[in-house]
Amino acid sequence: MPDIRPGRGSAALVLNATYEPLCVVSVRRAAILVLTAKAVCVADGDGYLHSAHDALPVPSVVRLTRFVRVPYRTHVGLSRRAIFARDGWRCAYCQGPAETIDHVMPRSRGGPHSWENVVAACARCNHSKGDRTTAELGWRLAVPPAAPKGAAWRVLGHRPADPRWSYWLDPREPEPV
Repeated sequence: MPDIRPGRGSAALVLNATYEPLCVVSVRRAAILVLTAKAVCVADGDGYLHSAHDALPVPSVVRLTRFVRVPYRTHVGLSRRAIFARDGWRCAYCQGPAETIDHVMPRSRGGPHSWENVVAACARCNHSKGDRTTAELGWRLAVPPAAPKGAAWRVLGHRPADPRWSYWLDPREPEPV
């Protein structure tokens, strides 16, 4: 067996007993769940975790052996990083690289700090816009801002998803081989 160690910050997807995605944990925590028989490994990652007597494949996806009832939040928390992730790190006005966030309806005019009013913007567009509205400038948003939806956002937040998790995060994906 090759001695491949998981990269720093490696993560594993945790599924409920019903295969519904719950959260993302460190590979170390996932291995502990598997070793204590609280979870079973559904998909292996790259490499092995070694002890004095054993080698355990790095878990990429684990399923809990018992059903856990978790009250879900109905919304995704608003954060700077999540706004950049939702907008693809692109300016909502010129599609250039985003560096800052902007309120479509300025806060000075009573605009809320909500998913529907905040977009990623480049410094140039944000400075040009100032405290004016897009209508006053004649600007248009290619995509109106909205709160992100779906299990992937609820489970991952702004973190990038491992491609091996796509089947469990999006049930329309084909089953992994």
